[in-house]
Amino acid sequence: QVQLVESGGGLVQAGGSLRLSCAASGTIFMINLKGWYRQAPGGQRELVAVTTSDGRTNYADSVKGRFTISRDNTKNTVYLQMNSLKPEDTAVYYCNAAVKRTYGTTWYDYWGQGTQVTVSS
Repeated sequence: QVQLVESGGGLVQAGGSLRLSCAASGTIFMINLKGWYRQAPGGQRELVAVTTSDGRTNYADSVKGRFTISRDNTKNTVYLQMNSLKPEDTAVYYCNAAVKRTYGTTWYDYWGQGTQVTVSS
């Protein structure tokens, strides 16, 4: 089995910062830690920030300049540093990764359980 465990969410005032972490564990032969998505109440899951193995990044327009995604491949962990938070950033944040569990198998997509981020005005 493979688990993605997010942490670092919480309640913060507008203008504040949070750092989310997502650590992958389990039977992992190869992993591509892809990034972060979020889902606000009543809304659809949307891309926040993604990264590739060669270091390229892509951000939603709404978070550019405020959020930074990074990864530590030695720890199978991806991070999301969120600065200048706004009430509209309130959502459940999910990390996403693709994993090969053994040699020769296909890639499978995994999601974390989500971590709540609430920004008060």
